[in-house]
Amino acid sequence: MGSQDQGGNELDVVVIGAGFAGLYMLHSLRKAGFTVRVLEAGSGIGGTWYWNRYPGARCDVQSLEYSYGFDEDLEQEWEWTEKYATQPEILAYLEHVAERFDLHRDIQLDTLVTAATFDEGTNSWTVETEAGDRLTSRFVVAATGCLSSANVPDIPGRDSFEGPTYHTGRWPHEGVDFTGQRVAVIGTGSSAVQAIPIIAEQAAELTVFQRTATYAVPAHNEPLDPELVTEVKARYREVRAANRLAMAGFGALSTLQPGGTSALEVGEDERERLLEERWQTGGLGFLGAFPDTLLSPEANEVVAEFVRAKIRSIVKDPDVAELLCPKQVIGCKRLCVDTGYYETFNRPNVRLVDISTSGIEAITPTGVRANGTDHEVDVIVFATGFDAMTGALTRIRFEGAGGRTLADAWSEGPKTYLGIGVAGLPNLFLITGPGSPSVLTNMVTSIEQHVEWITDCLTYLRAGGHERIEADPAAVEQWVAHVNGIAGFTLFPTCNSWYLGANIPGKPRVFMPLPGLGPYVAQCDAVAANGYEGFLIDAHRHAGTPLAAEAKGAEAVS
Repeated sequence: MGSQDQGGNELDVVVIGAGFAGLYMLHSLRKAGFTVRVLEAGSGIGGTWYWNRYPGARCDVQSLEYSYGFDEDLEQEWEWTEKYATQPEILAYLEHVAERFDLHRDIQLDTLVTAATFDEGTNSWTVETEAGDRLTSRFVVAATGCLSSANVPDIPGRDSFEGPTYHTGRWPHEGVDFTGQRVAVIGTGSSAVQAIPIIAEQAAELTVFQRTATYAVPAHNEPLDPELVTEVKARYREVRAANRLAMAGFGALSTLQPGGTSALEVGEDERERLLEERWQTGGLGFLGAFPDTLLSPEANEVVAEFVRAKIRSIVKDPDVAELLCPKQVIGCKRLCVDTGYYETFNRPNVRLVDISTSGIEAITPTGVRANGTDHEVDVIVFATGFDAMTGALTRIRFEGAGGRTLADAWSEGPKTYLGIGVAGLPNLFLITGPGSPSVLTNMVTSIEQHVEWITDCLTYLRAGGHERIEADPAAVEQWVAHVNGIAGFTLFPTCNSWYLGANIPGKPRVFMPLPGLGPYVAQCDAVAANGYEGFLIDAHRHAGTPLAAEAKGAEAVS
C-alpha cells in the first residue's frame, strides 16, 4: 500500500495540517507502519496555536485536560504552569511533542494545499500545493482544524483604511504595541473577550463594536497547585477514560458534579446557590448546574438571567450594562471564559458601540462609521471569527470519484458520515469534521478518538488487502438526519451562531457539530466492530461507480 511523491518516496498517507490533530495523526500512523507526509501552510507547527497569538489568547479547557493522553511518559514529564494555558505555553508543548517523537522530519512547512484529485485507476490521491508540488498517496487525512479559516467581513470601504488592520486569527508573530493608539475592535466573540481587557490597558482609546452581546463566565485562572498536579498524574488513565465518556470530553477534574435536578424544580435560594458556586469556580462547567439548561427554554432563561444580573452588578453604567446583556439563549453560541471582560467597560478609555440594528455602515480611511457617526481610530482589530468547521476544507479543491467535488457534495451544507467520511470522495478522512462532536467538546479528546479510529481503519484495510473505502451515500443521509435530530432536542439551533454557519454570508444553514461525545464514541466503536458498517469497501470492484451506488443508496433511503 504505497504511492509516489515527487522525490520518489513511497507514501501511504498525506496529512493536511500540523496542529494537535496532524501531529498525533502522523505519530499514530507512523507507529502503525505507514509512510506519512504532513503538509502545513504555516511556517511552524501548532495549527490554531501557531496562528492565534492575539493578546490574552489562552485555552478555555483546563491545561491538564487539554493535552494528549496517548503517551504516559509525555503526561508525566510535561509541566503545565497555569490552570488555563496561554497560547505560548500550548505552542511550546506542541513543539516539545514534535521533538520528543521526531515528527519534524515528516512535516513540510510553508506548504499550502490547493487541490487534491482522486484517480480511480490507481485508487490514489494526487495532492497539489500552491508552490506547484504534487504528491501522490493512497489516502488523505484532513487535519485542517475547525477554527482555522479566518473570516474578515466584506464591509464597504474595508480596504480604504489607512492604518494597520489585524485579525485575531492571523496575529503578527512579533506582537502589536497599542500604547497611545486609538483602537477599534470589531466583534465580541471568544477572541475579543480575551483580547479586549489587555488592549484596553495599553490603548489610549478603545472602541468596541458589538453586534451581539456575548455570555462570559469568569476563568478564575491561577497557577497550578503542585499537589493537584501530582494527584492528577497519579490517575491520568482514569481521567482520560472518564473524559471519553463525558458529553463534552472534559470535566473529570471538576470538583462539581453535573446537576441532576431541573432548574425549575429547585427552590430559588438553592438555584442561586448552585449557580453562584459554579460562577465562583469558573469555566465552561458553569452550564452543568442543571441537566436541562440546553433543553428547556424556561430553565435556560433562569441561568441566562443569573449571568445578566452579574453583568449589571459589574458594569457601573446601567445603559452600557444593558447593552452587554445578551438576549439569546445561553449556550447556543460558544460560551466565553473571561478575565476582567465586563470590568473593562468601566474604564474611562473604553466605549461600546451597539451595531445590532444597522451594522457597520463603512470603514473609512480614518476609522469606522456606524449609526451615522464616524469613529476615528488608528488601528482596527477584526475579532470576527472563522468560517468554522468547513472553511479550511472548502478552500481546497477536493475532486473525488466521477469528478465529484467536495463543493458538489456539500452544496446543501456539509454532509458526512460520522464527521469522518464524505460520499463520493474515497480514501479521504476528516478529523473532527462537521457531523462529529468536535467544537462542542474538549478538542484534544475528540482529536485523539478520531486519530485512533482512522489508524485502526487503515490497519484493517491493509490487513485485508483493500484499496478503497468511502462513505455510503445512504449512511451519510441517515447520519445527517441523526445529527439534526439530536441537535433539534436541544436549544443549540435557536440562534444565529457559527455552529450553523450563520456568520458567513451565503453559507447553507446546517447545525454542524453533534452534541454528546460519549454516545458518539460508542457509535464509532460499533461501526468499526461491524466491519466499518456504513462505509463501502472496494465497492468499485463489484457495484459500479460510486455515483451509481449513490443513486442506489438514495433509492433505498426514499
